[in-house]
Amino acid sequence: MSRRTGRAGLLTACSLVLAAAGTLTACGDGGSPSSPAAPELKVTGAYMPAPSMATMAAGFFTVTNSGGADTLTSVTSGLADDVTMHATVDGAMEERTSFAVPADGTLTFASGGNHLMFEKLTHKPGQGEKVSVELHFAKSGTVRISMPVKPATYDPKTGR
Repeated sequence: MSRRTGRAGLLTACSLVLAAAGTLTACGDGGSPSSPAAPELKVTGAYMPAPSMATMAAGFFTVTNSGGADTLTSVTSGLADDVTMHATVDGAMEERTSFAVPADGTLTFASGGNHLMFEKLTHKPGQGEKVSVELHFAKSGTVRISMPVKPATYDPKTGR
């Protein structure tokens, strides 16, 4: 084999490798799994009915997610020594350590369903007061909200 043939063969081989690499790269652009979308959370409708007792209160809100899935892992507030999350299942209240926030979905805390319980209150909040609450999410971190204290009979559907 002459040096000339060897060089031409080497160039041909290199060209084929580069062409194959370009083809694989092009295939990889659309065919590889992309990283999941980041959660995009918005909290609305937060409120606390004026508590009837000085030691305990409830809280409600809705989390709307227009991105990837997340998880609500805990809730804290300067109003209470302990804030727990609860679900109502078959009419019974069950404490939960977390709640899933589905991708492109909602997580609702409403009277008769999922809710927060503020226990060992530092003071009994009055109607018109705003309670600072921190929602802790696995991916989104901490989201701070202001939860207005509404009348004990407040209905978010009517605003009264």
